[in-house]
Amino acid sequence: MAEAAAAPIGLSWAPKVPSPPAAGSSKGAAPASSIDAQGSLWKPRNELVGGLFVPPRDPRKVNKMARKSVKDTTGKGWFDMPAPTITPELKKDLEILQLRHVLDPKRHFKRSGKSKALPKYFQVGTVIAPASEFYSGRLTKSDQKTNLVDEILSDPKLKNYRMRKVREIQETRTPGGNQKWKNKGRQTFKRAKDRRK
Repeated sequence: MAEAAAAPIGLSWAPKVPSPPAAGSSKGAAPASSIDAQGSLWKPRNELVGGLFVPPRDPRKVNKMARKSVKDTTGKGWFDMPAPTITPELKKDLEILQLRHVLDPKRHFKRSGKSKALPKYFQVGTVIAPASEFYSGRLTKSDQKTNLVDEILSDPKLKNYRMRKVREIQETRTPGGNQKWKNKGRQTFKRAKDRRK
């Protein structure tokens, strides 16, 4: 008994396995008196509390373990909204939402802030149109996509707007336009002078 009390608590774990029945005994369980005398059917060398490892009593370590076990949520003020795992599709959708002020020239959105970091807590839902908007506010089956990025890329109006904007940017940034590649003979100096103006 003194040996069991002096044994330190270790990191190993041993299952409580019943001992095999004796060869001479009959079928059936061991007598109740032998089970009560042993206390349990099998005990490891160093006794663990309930057969499991007991965490340390150091308050710093206990607090650290408690912080790890708490779920990552926004708190009671936001109904304990959990932080979702960010997949590549969700990351693309969040980046599109941050750049939504660029997508449409006729819609103006307030910027979310100077921070370019993605939000930690958010929820994604599906908009279900009511029956009253069956013809006016509903997307057809061909327009419905799995995520926001696919929906924006497939919209023909936004596609034309993007192509026009890309053309405008390319025209402003190309040096001298296409005339630079067509310079021949004496007009080279004259065209270079026009480009500098």
